[in-house]
Amino acid sequence: MRKPTQEQIIEFYHANRVIDFLEVEVVPTPDGEARLELCADNRHANLYSMAHGGVLTTMADTAMGAKCLALNKKVVTISLTIEFMHAVMTNTPRVFTEATVLHDGRQTMVCECKILDAKGKLYAKANATFFVIGKLLDD
Repeated sequence: MRKPTQEQIIEFYHANRVIDFLEVEVVPTPDGEARLELCADNRHANLYSMAHGGVLTTMADTAMGAKCLALNKKVVTISLTIEFMHAVMTNTPRVFTEATVLHDGRQTMVCECKILDAKGKLYAKANATFFVIGKLLDD
């Protein structure tokens, strides 16, 4: 099975204009994939100077979808839940995504994503089920 390169995964992230609109950074990882990073500021904040839950949910959803893409599967989200443990305040250090595939099926995939800071503090955890709509690369 062919797998996308790190460059193809990053290019796919940037094809998602919402990520660029939100000014979420796509950062290569040593394992040949990528993660999303955010340094929350007023553009990302709700009325309480916290990163809006929708911004963090978008980050998690996109990170999990890209993790599926790393297995050469293009997916769409069927369902997604997220739990927020701590607020990402506008003065919070940079947070990043850490996505994992829990189930790699032919038609569906299940993933989880953590949003953490560099010290390992857990801000949010998401779980999602995805429907496989095809492959990025032909075999």
